[in-house]
Amino acid sequence: MTIDLSGVFVPCATPFDPVTGDLDLVGFRANVRSFLSHPLRGIVVGGTTGEAVLLDEDERMVLLEGARDLVSDDRLLVAGTGAESTRATIRLCQAAAGIGADAVLVQPPAFFRGAMTDAALLEHYRAVAAASPIPVIIYQVPLRMSTLEFANSLVAQLAKIGNVVGIKDTRGSLELVGDLVDHTPETFQVLVGNGAALYGSLELGAVGGILGVANLAPGPAAAIHAAHAAGDSAEAGRIQEVVAPVHNEVVAALGVPGVKMALDLLGLRGGDPRSPLQPLPDEKRESVASVLDRAGLEATRVGRGVSVG
Repeated sequence: MTIDLSGVFVPCATPFDPVTGDLDLVGFRANVRSFLSHPLRGIVVGGTTGEAVLLDEDERMVLLEGARDLVSDDRLLVAGTGAESTRATIRLCQAAAGIGADAVLVQPPAFFRGAMTDAALLEHYRAVAAASPIPVIIYQVPLRMSTLEFANSLVAQLAKIGNVVGIKDTRGSLELVGDLVDHTPETFQVLVGNGAALYGSLELGAVGGILGVANLAPGPAAAIHAAHAAGDSAEAGRIQEVVAPVHNEVVAALGVPGVKMALDLLGLRGGDPRSPLQPLPDEKRESVASVLDRAGLEATRVGRGVSVG
């Protein structure tokens, strides 16, 4: 299968009802509509920013169903389907395809980390790719999480598996991005997850990004890619300088709770994360607001986005 992943994706946050703790599907759909008012390549449902590991399997599918009719045919809907067993991962991939997802983002099983040899991971991804009705994107989860790191030699082997079309790399190292591009076929697409490194990664051959910061700055994030594609490196670099502090000071420093507080400040639906994750203390609100304001993102408080011109 072939699919063009070029562009910027939002790994959508998952809002919850503050009373029941259930999915806030109305709030989620409102967020998705706001995101897709910008020229993004698509959205990801069930990623790290979406607290996928804290969702029930059926909740992941409810969110996918809630997003499907909002994503037009010229955009992509990607489903996070990683699980600890190959069997569960395949089940989620097939369910996501049945709902209409265009591709799946598959994190590695990592609980039995010591047993996850290259051979075991190759067998896992071969089985998943063979059984998935839609293309598979490998997910190099941020190393601060409970995960493992793919060696370049392993990624080179994974890139040869039929139906494996690319990788999302979140390590934030331009040197490692360059290595991935150099060690994989031209048809294998490298996406990054670090919103402060998008421009540099594009320069090295990445095709785009799945960026947590795009929850907060979807217009500017998409504009970095558009400017680079148009050959305007100066403009891409200028916008990257605006976006980078939002990634560094909110997404990377404060994680999901920071993203959700920032969404609330921007007039979207963030709310509290799901337990055992804890919300940020109220005293953080002013500093998060300051980061957003310095980036010119106060305009999104009424859902209109931010000027990048």
